[in-house]
Amino acid sequence: MGIDPGTANFGFGVVRVEGSHLAPLDGGVIETASALSPEKRLEAIHRDLTELIDWHRPTALAVEELFFGTNADSAMRVGQAVGVALLCAAQAGIECFTYTPQVIKKAVCGSGSADKKQVQRMVATLLGLNEVPKPDHAADALAVAICHAGTTSFGAAAEAAAGAGSKLRVAS
Repeated sequence: MGIDPGTANFGFGVVRVEGSHLAPLDGGVIETASALSPEKRLEAIHRDLTELIDWHRPTALAVEELFFGTNADSAMRVGQAVGVALLCAAQAGIECFTYTPQVIKKAVCGSGSADKKQVQRMVATLLGLNEVPKPDHAADALAVAICHAGTTSFGAAAEAAAGAGSKLRVAS
């Protein structure tokens, strides 16, 4: 299961690896209303992600690491959402992994400098979809899942999963 973290839009994507083939199982966004207090937004993410984990039973949770230059408020909110994802995984006994945007882009497109549209088109191609997954946060989460699965036509995902991804130890 791949995660594109955020408190307003929390993307998730689930893929199954069948030999060298990837099958899309689910993808979407957990949306929270801006009128909700921060703790209620995090509670909603926790509730919905727990339900998704219970339903899909993923073997791993892969999370995109995000970089924020000077916007500490955004970084804090995203960090809180990441914390909720890690908590959900720990409660389910699932290992967590993190990947930088550059590693994900390289795994999916063969280049760490690929643009967002290029990544989305490759996600659709690799998953055998007729259209680019919508919304963008779902497509991003599916890209994280593809990266972790390590099975792209470029072979870069395997390198990313083996060497460039950071494994998080989450106590259950």
